[in-house]
Amino acid sequence: MTIKTFSPEHLFQPIGPYSHIAQSGPFIVISGTPGVDSQTGELAGPDAYSQAKQILLNFQLLLESVGASLNDVMQIHVYLKNVADFAAMNQAYAEILPQHRPARTVIAVADLPKKGALMTMDLTAFKNQ
Repeated sequence: MTIKTFSPEHLFQPIGPYSHIAQSGPFIVISGTPGVDSQTGELAGPDAYSQAKQILLNFQLLLESVGASLNDVMQIHVYLKNVADFAAMNQAYAEILPQHRPARTVIAVADLPKKGALMTMDLTAFKNQ
């Protein structure tokens, strides 16, 4: 199976030498994504709630670019700089994913590449053909 990698041109560009999306058949992987505005690449806000919500909205846009949706998500990894932000992240998460609850792992990390980012998330999805 061929692996297609790309970053949609109409969205913020990666901050390093990688693609936002890797897809092979029905499998979709989205790279670590900070809580940045989808157009400007600037942080959505200084707080964990705003950043978490923006990450999930960006995931929605990225998935739509390959004909998928948040309902196709199998697993999300969350990397938090501060475990104290867990509740705020969960609040945004529950608002954006009110019923579909993919598997999830939350890990505390020392730092992140995007200055000011409080977290990043990545995901794996499976799009039924």
